[in-house]
Amino acid sequence: MKKVDSTHTPATRAELLCFLVAIAAASYALSAEWRVDHVVQCCRQWLAKNRTTMHWLERVRIGQLALKIASQDLIDAGVAVRLSNVQALFTSEMELNEASTMVQRMMALCQEAI
Repeated sequence: MKKVDSTHTPATRAELLCFLVAIAAASYALSAEWRVDHVVQCCRQWLAKNRTTMHWLERVRIGQLALKIASQDLIDAGVAVRLSNVQALFTSEMELNEASTMVQRMMALCQEAI
């Protein structure tokens, strides 16, 4: 199937950004390291799963923004991702758990950033 470039819509970009913020925060909670490689890999996987594309420079920018939000802005927004609540961020299919209050707060930050 042909990939569709739908990442130009603010809603899609915010969803990808929020996913990457959650991934970065969860990864940090698990390893105490800000893993750029993990963000890059998860960005590629999200794009493939959603059958969409994004220019490499935009992937770099959104990945950097995700790491900035995860490392600096979450705490200011009252979101502290701890080891005990990492699993609540995602569904069993590794999609964002939109019922999670933390994910909702992350999404609000990401929508503002986009």
